[in-house]
Formats: sequence, C-alpha cells, structure tokens
Amino acid sequence: MGIVHAEIILKNLYDGEKAGEGRIKAEEVRTAAVTAVVDTGSLNLVITEELRQKLGLAVKDEKIAHIANGQRVSCKVTDAVEVHWKNRSTVVPALVIPGAEKILLGAIPLEGMDLMVNPVNQELVGVHGDDVEFLAL
Repeated sequence: MGIVHAEIILKNLYDGEKAGEGRIKAEEVRTAAVTAVVDTGSLNLVITEELRQKLGLAVKDEKIAHIANGQRVSCKVTDAVEVHWKNRSTVVPALVIPGAEKILLGAIPLEGMDLMVNPVNQELVGVHGDDVEFLAL
C-alpha cells in the first residue's frame, strides 16, 4: 500500500469553547489546515512542536512512545484538539514526537470520525460511506 494523505483542519478546542461563550471572537480560534499522513499503524494524532505552538496547545502530560523505527522516545501530550475532515470531526489529544516533521493521523482519530483507507483507490473514505450524515459524539 502506498502513502495516503488527507487534508485536515486542526483547531484548539478550548479556543472554540471560549468563542462559543463569547469570551473571544470566532476568528481568534487558533486553527491550522494541514496535510497529514494517514498512518493506520499509529494510534494517535502526531503533530510537530511548531504546530503545537501555532495552535497554542498546552502540554498536559509526557509519555513514552514507540516510533516506527523501534525506538522509545519521550513525547509531549497536548490538550484536546478538534480534528476536522470534510463533514466529520473528533476531539483527541495530540502527541508531539521530538524531531517529527510530518503530521500523522492515526487509528484513534480515524475511528472517531468513522474513517478508513480504501486500499484500491489509496484514499480516505467513510467506513459507512461518504454520503451518510456523520454525527460526532
């Protein structure tokens, strides 16, 4: 299987809540449109340190992660991030892997948005079709 990319939008969840309460303007919600590598072998959303800072995501924890080359590395775990793909969204924390250069969209956010990789067309699709209205929980 080849590499599958997805255009996603990431938003600072807490900024969105503040905007909803009228404490900040909607245009002040820190947001980034990024191209992510869809990585079904990864569990989490992985972002770069630069993107964490741009989105204003606080570090809430640190953990040891196993990366693709077999190494164990200490990484930051961020506050909640809204992940949007087309008409679907989910909320997950992100991992910041030291030296990461790419955004990875792993199994947990994919599952949260009811998405899978179509191996024939090498694209991201809805598990139950793309024509159905998806309601994030």
